[in-house]
Amino acid sequence: MEMNTRETFIAVQKNGDGDLTAFKTSNGRVLDYEQALQEVKAGAIAGVNVFKGRDGEMYIRGDADGDPTNNLDALPRFE
Repeated sequence: MEMNTRETFIAVQKNGDGDLTAFKTSNGRVLDYEQALQEVKAGAIAGVNVFKGRDGEMYIRGDADGDPTNNLDALPRFE
């Protein structure tokens, strides 16, 4: 499988606190945070990675490429 066939996140859902709660992929799939976390860990989603926060929990973040326009927070929202 070629690397460029991996899905990307194209839109997000957020809760009232502004925390990311769900993601829409380039193939149109909708993943809740836990599903998305597993897929990112498995390398199925391009342009993002998983890191451990200070609270010991695992979180998804965009790869640091110096381009703020593709940060997860900057993605459009979906219903």
